[in-house]
Amino acid sequence: MKLAELFNEERTVFSFEVFPPKRDHDIETIYDTLDELHHLNPDFISVTYGASGSLADNSTCEIASAIKHRYGIESAAHLTCVNSTREEVTEVLRRLHENEIENILALRGDIVPDVPRKNDFKHASDLITFIKDTDYDFGISGACYPEGHQDSRSHVDDILNLKKKVDAGAEHLISQLFFDNNLFYDFVEKARIAGINVPIEAGIMPVVNKKQIERMVSLCGASLPSKFTKMMSRYEHKPEAMRDAGIAYAVNQIVDLVSQGVDGIHLYTMNNPYIAKRISESVKSLF
Repeated sequence: MKLAELFNEERTVFSFEVFPPKRDHDIETIYDTLDELHHLNPDFISVTYGASGSLADNSTCEIASAIKHRYGIESAAHLTCVNSTREEVTEVLRRLHENEIENILALRGDIVPDVPRKNDFKHASDLITFIKDTDYDFGISGACYPEGHQDSRSHVDDILNLKKKVDAGAEHLISQLFFDNNLFYDFVEKARIAGINVPIEAGIMPVVNKKQIERMVSLCGASLPSKFTKMMSRYEHKPEAMRDAGIAYAVNQIVDLVSQGVDGIHLYTMNNPYIAKRISESVKSLF
């Protein structure tokens, strides 16, 4: 099933993200996580790009295939392009097709200073256009950024670039994490005014320790509301309290988003079934 079809029903979509284990870990460890997550009945689970960042790493395809065929849940495979050639991307598409993966989250990928960029794909919209021009019939999703992509010159440019992704063939969007729902609502309003009418899922990441949030903020530039920073300051030296407060904050975000009619919630599980279960059980009546 294409992910966009999930949004044809009169309800809020609820989905998860998982990531492949690091290279020095056995890939089988992810299945312990999936054994628990699949009982929570998400509408789909996306799998981030291989932990090694190499196209030779087949872990994303392997895990996405298992989610679909072993666990009976629709899956989506992340695919980055900035350091890939057309031939390399074609090989990945072939693998995904052979494993009956129907959905791809098309991403530019991080620009690594020490890794020379290849010239075939400069933007996610280029990758989407390329996929659409193949003989494969993938459902394509894209990423969006409620506070603007860090490399965009302005929020206007960011919305215009997002429109290019949708015009190229992205049928569904998943947002970067955020901690202030008002920023998300403002972003969605601007996207709709720009003619972006595909479903937009809100990406929610429960924060369970201070080091985690510091890393996330450095990577994506998400702003932190005063309510959130006060929570961190109060509980940063109390691990269990910080975990529970982070879960509660994420639950409150989700309740507010669903009450405002959000298209979907995409939960960044961090491969932590306990946290995903706590949140899912708290909000299951909303879905």
